[in-house]
Amino acid sequence: MPEVKLNAEVRTEFGKGAARRTRRAGQVPAVIYGHGAEPVHVSLPGHELWMALKTANVLLSLDIDGRNELVIPKAVQRDAIKRTLTHVDLLAVKRGEKVTVEVEVKTEGELAPGSFLVENVLNTITVEAEATHIPESVTVSIQGLEAGASIHAKDIALPNGTTLAIDEDAVVIQILAAQAEEPAGEAEVETEGAEA
Repeated sequence: MPEVKLNAEVRTEFGKGAARRTRRAGQVPAVIYGHGAEPVHVSLPGHELWMALKTANVLLSLDIDGRNELVIPKAVQRDAIKRTLTHVDLLAVKRGEKVTVEVEVKTEGELAPGSFLVENVLNTITVEAEATHIPESVTVSIQGLEAGASIHAKDIALPNGTTLAIDEDAVVIQILAAQAEEPAGEAEVETEGAEA
């Protein structure tokens, strides 16, 4: 996964008023924590950060007063109405360090002929990967599967260097038989019969 470089400015003012001023200036308040160090409060360029966060588990390379810091997003707060970023928690990481993250599960392929439904029991799975090689997602083939089939965490092919961090027997996807709805006319006739 490529690194996204951003300039970060250390924040010395805190509280709601300071955060509002930061956002009005087109910046997003953020805090960097990890490795047992004191949290560092910074502000990041809003638009660039928004674009970077479109990639799940993006690796950010922050320039903080000439010092480089690698981080990954851990918690992102958004304004539900304005759809803008309000605050981001960032975890400091080092090259070669293993981190535990959630990755999206995607499906590919066609089910066996018939009326079947794909149920994503888990939309993401927890994995452990090197901070600089976090997969954006994992893909699962549902080709030819029929009702009753299920895919467990252990069945998912993971990239090299990535390991499961959840129960390997956890059901991730299951295939269900589609249930036919009762025609409306028949249901009405039965109701009338019951009333009579």
